[in-house]
Amino acid sequence: MMFENKKKFALWMYPDTLEKVEKIYQQDNCDSRSEFIEKAVNLYIGYLTSEDKDGYLPSVVTSTLKAIVAESDNRTSRMLFKIAVELAVLQNVVAATNEIDEVSLNRLHGECAKEVKRLNGSLSFTDAVDWQKG
Repeated sequence: MMFENKKKFALWMYPDTLEKVEKIYQQDNCDSRSEFIEKAVNLYIGYLTSEDKDGYLPSVVTSTLKAIVAESDNRTSRMLFKIAVELAVLQNVVAATNEIDEVSLNRLHGECAKEVKRLNGSLSFTDAVDWQKG
């Protein structure tokens, strides 16, 4: 018999929790609420006693998140490359049209670093014009 090794006991549960179990236990291919609750308890015990709790995330979730992060990293890298190219063009145009001595350039670099840090990296062209005007 299927129940010969099982023990019956009282289980106290909030009505809303029991309602959730009632709605979902068949979606997990369980024949009864008891089977569903037993699977849930075993999963939770496994999670609590596991050295590697990451193993309890379904692999599809993990692989999906990794793919999303990789694609985001790829897009960010491509955009940073494009920005770096545009910045190099701009720097070369400015350098070709202006005579800036090394001391002034070093001072300007330091001042710009402080200003970008103060603005938390969100410097705009308008900010630069205002900064140059004093």
